[in-house]
Amino acid sequence: MSETTKTLLRGARLIGGDSADVLIEGETIAAVGQGLSAEGATVVEAEGQILLPGLVDLHTHLREPGREDSETVLTGTQAAAVGGYTAVHAMANTFPVADTAGVVEQVWRLGRESGYCDVQPVGAVTVGLEGAQLAELGAMHESAAGVVVFSDDGKCVDDAVIMRRALEYVKAFDGVIAQHAQEPRLTEGAQMNEGVVSAQLGLGGWPAVAEESIIARDVLLAAHVDSRVHICHLSTAGSVEIVRWAKSKGWNVTAEVTPHHLLLTDELVRSYDPVYKVNPPLRTEADVLALREALADGTIDCVATDHAPHPHEDKDCEWAAAAMGMVGLETALSVVQHTMVDTGLLDWAGVADRMSFRPAAIGRLAGHGRPVAAGEPANLTLLDAAYRGVVNPAGFASRSRNTPYEGRELPGRVTHTFLRGRATVVDGKLT
Repeated sequence: MSETTKTLLRGARLIGGDSADVLIEGETIAAVGQGLSAEGATVVEAEGQILLPGLVDLHTHLREPGREDSETVLTGTQAAAVGGYTAVHAMANTFPVADTAGVVEQVWRLGRESGYCDVQPVGAVTVGLEGAQLAELGAMHESAAGVVVFSDDGKCVDDAVIMRRALEYVKAFDGVIAQHAQEPRLTEGAQMNEGVVSAQLGLGGWPAVAEESIIARDVLLAAHVDSRVHICHLSTAGSVEIVRWAKSKGWNVTAEVTPHHLLLTDELVRSYDPVYKVNPPLRTEADVLALREALADGTIDCVATDHAPHPHEDKDCEWAAAAMGMVGLETALSVVQHTMVDTGLLDWAGVADRMSFRPAAIGRLAGHGRPVAAGEPANLTLLDAAYRGVVNPAGFASRSRNTPYEGRELPGRVTHTFLRGRATVVDGKLT
């Protein structure tokens, strides 16, 4: 029988607070305290670094099965580990669609084989993401993958009756419907945020109301049937107000924001660079500031990457033909540090809450989003927050390079990631 591995993290700042030593034995945090020692332990000198619970992403596109030219479960989970993630939720818009027990189990097993982070499949709400009939929600939940979150992300469940039935169905096992809020008729031919810039560029506008009207309908439906709804990639100031109102009623509504919507605005589209083409589109400076405030005050529950890899030929083309989406796993924590921590809107405890505790709770993900304390699973992320570096996608673990941050200086670097005590990243590099 192999000997239990031991790792001693020396002098790390626990969730940005006081410095302490953390001893990991096997898959578990064995002790937290001062002056710890352990014979035979691998020692990591972590003075001044921030120790966070392993990050959890509620919204990742791993593309496998079907679009392995963009990403695979292996490369996507490697990118996640480099970004400090120990668990990701894999969206259902694969080929074939993850709308059956067989497909979600395949994705789940590929995640277990990769070993870089836990992969929790998200099941489709409707068959083939077509929006016409409910998928096998119960069978996907009962499968080995134990699906709890369901989403047609990439498409909106725009039929109110289908949405109501889905919300009612998942109540049986405390599931949640994660809605891509986009009224299809209001966004036909849309290329970017509807506003001053779209008018000047002559590009089809994507109005804020197309998002807000669906969110308003769905929070009312969730309240009506007493179920859980989660709003994917919320992007407008108006959406914030609707979610804030729904929460004030005590309704079971949660929401996420992407790193790119916390930093980038529609002014970037003036470059016509398709790297800035994303769904929902980049919005205005006023929207960005409203999203930051809402994340800070807890109206928005968590940060989710919406990591959307594409091969270069789907992005290196004219704007109208380009695919929508950005990679985000490897830069998310840096963007959050830049927009939320360095601005004083969140402390590191707040980051742990919005990027680990809350997403794990929304996804009902056992073993993740746990305190950094003795007896807890050793899912941990060590961050050098003092680091400053220029983003170079050539070094990404992801198979795709469609980052909007190329050449931009961002703070922070994940030095180590531990999945159940095993280092997946050491000194910023995959093990």
